Amino acid sequence: MRTEMKIKSLFFGLTLMTTGFISAQTTNTTQAATVQSTAATNPAIDALLKQVAAKPDDTQALVTLATAYQDAGDWNSAISIWNKITTIIPDWAPAYYSIGYANQSAKNNAGAKAAYEQYISKVKPEEVDASKQNLAYAYFFIAFQDKDTDKEKAKQYIAKSLQYDGSNQDALNLSKSLMN
Repeated sequence: MRTEMKIKSLFFGLTLMTTGFISAQTTNTTQAATVQSTAATNPAIDALLKQVAAKPDDTQALVTLATAYQDAGDWNSAISIWNKITTIIPDWAPAYYSIGYANQSAKNNAGAKAAYEQYISKVKPEEVDASKQNLAYAYFFIAFQDKDTDKEKAKQYIAKSLQYDGSNQDALNLSKSLMN
């Protein structure tokens, strides 16, 4: 019972710190129930929640927790934790990519697009080589989302995607369809 109260308190605190992606998708009550059920069935998540409760700014524990939520398919909880990480480390590009991935997995394409745009803007020049695959995908996703509403932007983004990964068949196909 005491663990449930700690989880509720921890989750409520994390929810208050999010930037709003979650509130558009579910209610806090639903989220708290999801966290409790995931933690109850996943001892690793329960242990990580306790670790984060003891040290709320432990970014390594937060990353591990967000990843564990993703592995469990608990996308809303993953998004919440990734958002907390961005409040602690606002310029850390991988967190934004992960928010995009989790939103996309949760079928929130608008949230995914916004996060991938943030990711692109946060990648530092010295990180580009190591981030090529993720950059290619982020640009592709945005181009795909914009293909019907902003064809010119989609063309620019698909060109950037192909610059980072010229072998992506989906990007090549989208590029070809945008030229028609």
